[in-house]
Amino acid sequence: MRTYRDPAALREALETAWSIDSSTRWTKAVPALGQCGVTALVVNDLFGGDILTTPTAEGMHFYNRVGGHRVDLTAGQFDAPIVYEDRPASRAEAMADTSPAQYHALRSRL
Repeated sequence: MRTYRDPAALREALETAWSIDSSTRWTKAVPALGQCGVTALVVNDLFGGDILTTPTAEGMHFYNRVGGHRVDLTAGQFDAPIVYEDRPASRAEAMADTSPAQYHALRSRL
């Protein structure tokens, strides 16, 4: 996996790395769709910090806190703004939102 200087630099790479292999909900029109759990795991791998979650109309949404800042690289999948609750979550909870195969697919594409 490449080295990224910060989560914002990773965001651009994710646009091409997200695929049907990293989320069965992925579409070309909305590449971040269904990618929140797997992306939160990869951000945690690269930058440490915390994995957070908040409920949305579509279910639980995963994202990160890195260096004291909220990092949500998949917020673009939603039509409405997210009302963040910043609930602590574990890697196991984020993995339950994805699969080992999807996680490895995303990591290998980065």
